Amino acid sequence: MDLQLTVLTSGWASALGEKYVATAAARSNRDRFIPANMGTSPISPKKFTTRSANAQQLALSSNPALFESHHVRAVIQRVTEASVTVDNVVVGQIQRGFMVLLGVAEDDTQEDVIWTAGKIAGLRVFEDADGKMNLALPDVGGSILLVSQFTLYGDCRKGRRPSFVEAARPEKANALYKSVAAELCGLGLKVETGTFQAHMDVRLLNDGPVTLLLDSRK
Repeated sequence: MDLQLTVLTSGWASALGEKYVATAAARSNRDRFIPANMGTSPISPKKFTTRSANAQQLALSSNPALFESHHVRAVIQRVTEASVTVDNVVVGQIQRGFMVLLGVAEDDTQEDVIWTAGKIAGLRVFEDADGKMNLALPDVGGSILLVSQFTLYGDCRKGRRPSFVEAARPEKANALYKSVAAELCGLGLKVETGTFQAHMDVRLLNDGPVTLLLDSRK
């Protein structure tokens, strides 16, 4: 089913002085949302996104107001190595790739999971032969170390003690955390994880440094 969106005359659209109406079928517009180099990676365009996910990506990119329904947060660090230790035992370890701290909100859904996994898999932050950030994880054979981090929802605006009322309850947070890992694996990526609700020692060697904040509200 095609998705028709009306983008109001704001920001760059207002400069045109007109209303921009975008009507797109997922198949015919796939190339607009998948990096050009993804076609040569282990993740094929068809596997990288589904019809519904592609339509959602169109909606999000065309109308920022729609981001209000997505709350997932992630801190992504490009690393040359990273590991997680629990009780002196290494439970997750990778070499080149992403160290991802993931926060889940109470009203997050499976749609947030799909959006987040697709975004992480497609981020082009690895250097190509010309030294430009133009390659994604699949292009460099990178891995992901995914660690649940509810403190990403710490609200420090009032007082000195953070409030975590926006963070999802443990049972829901764990379910969506596992879903993100499963989605990433489904995209052909190697994924290691920490231990949910455990006290973890996280070690990493940030490459760059390169650190990105992924917040689907922004």
